[in-house]
Amino acid sequence: QVQLVESGGGLVQPGGSLRLSCAASGSIFSINVMGWYRQAPGKERELVAIITSGGITRYADSVKGRFTISRDTAKNTVDLQMNSLKPEDTAVYYCYAQGYTTLGFSVDGWGQGTQVTVSS
Repeated sequence: QVQLVESGGGLVQPGGSLRLSCAASGSIFSINVMGWYRQAPGKERELVAIITSGGITRYADSVKGRFTISRDTAKNTVDLQMNSLKPEDTAVYYCYAQGYTTLGFSVDGWGQGTQVTVSS
């Protein structure tokens, strides 16, 4: 199992910035992918950004150029720097990780979610 703990959400004005952080722990030997998803009220959960162990990143079109994902593979942490925030970025943000146990089994998990509200 993978345990993920997020921090850094909150209320910010349009145009402002926030940084989300997530730390992974548990019976996981190596983490392949870490990333962030979000879910707004009445909408499905959607990809925001992911990063592989090799540093390859993928972003939703709606956040390209404004959000930056980064990862510390030694510490099993992933951060999301969010700049130029817009009201439509308001959502609960979830950390995600997928990796492998020492026996080679794939495991993944979700964080509990952290609220990001962009409003004046």
